[in-house]
Amino acid sequence: MAPAIQLAEIRKAEVTILVDNYTDLLLPDTDTVKRLRTTPPNAPMAEHGLAYLVTVYGDDQKQSLLMDAGISGGCLSHNAALLPTSIAARSGIVRHRIEDISAIVLSHGHFDHFGGMQHFLRQWGRKIPLVVHPDAFVERRLNLGPEVCVPLPTLTEAELTTAGAVPDKRDAPSTMADNHILISGKVARTTDFEQGTPSLESNLDGTWKADQFPDDQAMAFHLQDHGLVILGGCSHAGIINTIAHIRNVTGIDKVHAVLGGFHLSGAGEALITPTVQAMQTIAPQLVVPTHCTGWTAINAFAAAMPGQFVLNSVGTTYLFG
Repeated sequence: MAPAIQLAEIRKAEVTILVDNYTDLLLPDTDTVKRLRTTPPNAPMAEHGLAYLVTVYGDDQKQSLLMDAGISGGCLSHNAALLPTSIAARSGIVRHRIEDISAIVLSHGHFDHFGGMQHFLRQWGRKIPLVVHPDAFVERRLNLGPEVCVPLPTLTEAELTTAGAVPDKRDAPSTMADNHILISGKVARTTDFEQGTPSLESNLDGTWKADQFPDDQAMAFHLQDHGLVILGGCSHAGIINTIAHIRNVTGIDKVHAVLGGFHLSGAGEALITPTVQAMQTIAPQLVVPTHCTGWTAINAFAAAMPGQFVLNSVGTTYLFG
């Protein structure tokens, strides 16, 4: 069977993580990892959330997207404003800017990914397409036990539209940026160990059930001569499931890099160990666990894959190609 998506190759790309949980001004640069270094006392801010600025370069043009917006919007705006002042940007190594984006992608309907969206859109001051899965708008909660349920903020289409978004609802794999960027759509669940988080529930058809996160989606692009670069949001469907799904959808087996939240925070060895082992088998050249991966799991990746692992700090730019 032919792959569902014929993903065009790109020559190079820049990925800057503008929102993440962790900041560290002292981490070193490499040839392909550039930290956000600017004049003191300016410094990037961190919060429990995630946002990417992604720019891909085809044969004759570049195209930029924003994925997610963190919780507050203030963190995203602050770090985006600092990016052009960084040493790497002023020296011409990092070239993309938040002003370059032509669209936004929402990974899923959790507040630490959409919470900053309205703030950002109002600052943006013009209409902009927002690619979103229809199930990102469902009601959600955290079930902590009998009669202890914590409602989670709910995304509404009306609020997004008022703020300036033009929702583009998609539930299947699709592409953006002239077929250079894949949006995964609903991730197929094929592993036997990535079973989700039972305490996270959603209200479908008036009944609260364990949230299956059909809206959980990732972004990917095909780097020429290297393979897939995969950017996860929270990877509620499982980061290994996500990789397998994108391989299947594109027909591209080689995985060059995996970045993003792997949702292993608080997880025990029963989940962390097989996830790390599966990632070792996939053998990407770069592994960057962020956001909801959790410190125990991040350290497990660092120990198991020292040559591929990079500790992210907010504002870091990854150069591909």
